[in-house]
Amino acid sequence: MAQLNPESEFKVTITDLFIRVEHPSIVVEQVFWNDIHQISIITTDQGPFNPDVWLTLLGDDGICQIPQGCTGYDEVYDIVSQYEGFDFDEVIKAMQSTQNNEFILWKRKS
Repeated sequence: MAQLNPESEFKVTITDLFIRVEHPSIVVEQVFWNDIHQISIITTDQGPFNPDVWLTLLGDDGICQIPQGCTGYDEVYDIVSQYEGFDFDEVIKAMQSTQNNEFILWKRKS
């Protein structure tokens, strides 16, 4: 039997109010859209046996990490990439990275 990629175990729920990520072996993560103050991509050297690219939404009261390749990743990315000041150059740098690193894509203005 073929092994499923690890990203397929993540469930992303997107509503008008929040984003939620669930996985059988991690705590449920949820962030309200209005509370997001930083968006980044975190890369790791853990692939292909573990997710190695994470879209990370940091909120006032939590964090939501979405692995690239899971269902819902593209939809969340499409939404946040519309934020004014979103840094597409950092996305390109992140997609070229194979090391442990964080690329800040957007920060809420104070």
